[in-house]
Amino acid sequence: MVTLKRILFIPMKLIQTCSLILIYLLSLTSCTTDKLEDPLDAQIRQRLVDLSPNGSADYFILPEDQSLNEIPQDPKNPLHLDKIQLGKFLFYETGLALNPIQGVGTGTYSCATCHVPSAGFMPGAAQGIGDGGLGFGENGENRFNDINYTVSELDVQGARPLSLVNVAFSTNTSWNGQFGAHDLNEGTEDIWEDDESTEVNHLGFSGIESQNIEGVKLHRMVVNKTLMDEYRYTPLFDSAFPEIAEEERYTAQTASLAISAYIRCLIPNRAPFQNWLKGEKEAMTKDQKAGAALFFDKARCYSCHRGTALNNPDQFFAIGVQDLYENGGLGTDIDDRRNKGRGGFTGEEDDMFKFKVPQLYNLRDGGFYFHGSSKRSMREVVEYFNTAQPENSNVP
Repeated sequence: MVTLKRILFIPMKLIQTCSLILIYLLSLTSCTTDKLEDPLDAQIRQRLVDLSPNGSADYFILPEDQSLNEIPQDPKNPLHLDKIQLGKFLFYETGLALNPIQGVGTGTYSCATCHVPSAGFMPGAAQGIGDGGLGFGENGENRFNDINYTVSELDVQGARPLSLVNVAFSTNTSWNGQFGAHDLNEGTEDIWEDDESTEVNHLGFSGIESQNIEGVKLHRMVVNKTLMDEYRYTPLFDSAFPEIAEEERYTAQTASLAISAYIRCLIPNRAPFQNWLKGEKEAMTKDQKAGAALFFDKARCYSCHRGTALNNPDQFFAIGVQDLYENGGLGTDIDDRRNKGRGGFTGEEDDMFKFKVPQLYNLRDGGFYFHGSSKRSMREVVEYFNTAQPENSNVP
């Protein structure tokens, strides 16, 4: 009993001292665990620090859904939730398809026809078909041309549509960067006058806004007050654009700005790489980590795919891949100026056959790669770069 009493009445100061020692020992255990970090984690993070313009791997973390102020946006088209919601409705609205070449095409397409969410916001086929297309499938892979349309009447692209994911991080849009009044297109104003498709740049908007203003017209869509009343979108326009006079509020231009706002918010911030960046060390598999270590170092993929979105908004490269007409593309041929990339827009010899660097998130879902849909798998893409032999005889 004496022994027990002595144990029960240990001085409080001694208890506190022992507690501090225990806490210290536990902290040592924690430090030991940190030292056992996967070497690949440390290697990748250090490379990201080295490559980041601000010296932090956090530079590569994409904005969260509700952090609208962190998403790159056009000052003339600021983001807010009402505008984004309207844009989302209009993006999927086949009821805008009211100016088809043939009457049978009425109401048969929308923006999402060629930018399919489950296909990485790209067509699930080599080429998307808007007006003049029939069928769909799961990802647009079964869409085909309507026999009522001649090939010249189809609403198709001369190059595979780029993904809309992370488009907020692209200053000048389209494969040749022709859309947008600022950034790379400053100094190209004389070209806009002679090119009907880029005359829209004179409005002074950024890339995606300019492209969508042109696109709503190009893709044979209609927006007006009567129609918006009928579809009950008028209150949404009122909430999205209260600063615009009512007589100018329900137009193709405001609809385009709303669609652009929605598209700017297509941010893949839950990707495994993103979760890993935020501290979830098991978010990527060991193979994915090994791939990232190569991507950001020895393989030098980062030399083209740079920036927060792993795109590269400021440069275009000629890598000699085939064009869309060589891979089943309709309404395009060897003389299509879009085959010349940036040079098809600027006319500069140094820009010929140079194309935009795509962002990399969700690309696998589309199943086709490069502007001409010439590759069908990631492995084929990597092997093409490893071989480093151009496949397009038109490219020097």
